[in-house]
Amino acid sequence: MMTRFLTALPVYNEAKTLNAVLDAVVANCDDVLVVDDGSTDGTTELLRNRKDIIRLDHVNNRGYGAALMTAFDFAMREGYDALVTIDCDGQHEPRLIRSFVDLLEKSGADIVSGSRYLVERDATSAPIERRRINFQITQFLNARLKLQLTDTFCGFKAYRVDALSNLNISENGYAMPLELWVQAACGDLKIIEAPVPLIYLDEKRSFGGNLDDGDTRLKYYLDVIERSLAALPGGCQKINSV
Repeated sequence: MMTRFLTALPVYNEAKTLNAVLDAVVANCDDVLVVDDGSTDGTTELLRNRKDIIRLDHVNNRGYGAALMTAFDFAMREGYDALVTIDCDGQHEPRLIRSFVDLLEKSGADIVSGSRYLVERDATSAPIERRRINFQITQFLNARLKLQLTDTFCGFKAYRVDALSNLNISENGYAMPLELWVQAACGDLKIIEAPVPLIYLDEKRSFGGNLDDGDTRLKYYLDVIERSLAALPGGCQKINSV
């Protein structure tokens, strides 16, 4: 039985939504970790005023993937049974946290990944470029890794903590989930998806620098997948050739 679970939020410059999101998360989870990834907009000061969370700080901004890896390490070190990750931009629903943990336990899965596209009617409300890139990357990963994902990039996930030791993630940026999928497939981890609402509060949210250009972002994602595949040990049977 998963008696102890942690909810972790990677945070970078989320002052506008921070307290509202954290109020909802702490109402649905006893143990809440926030990884402050070098925020400069007042987020750090807001976090210091909260006594209902655990806070870990990156002095400098290291990236979304790096913040998640800090959460992974903390969950393993502190002996949690399950780790839920949720973004802090208001686009996830904390009321679903407990159901993700329950599904993780009942299904025997190693990863329960939220999908905004598992229910097809939700897909039409996604920004066109983001939906296109997500679809292309998801199809590519499914073909290469023999997976059946519908949403590659949703940050709402639940992990069985004892499965995290099978991962050796090195991608610090937004493409970290792609390296995770490659390693999870090769490690034969059991992955299932669960539907989550598709909510876009800020359709023009920046990815930072030249990644705001869709074609550049797509190339970056594909490069990370190819590097991750190339780094796999020989003999991984989950990989299809192209």
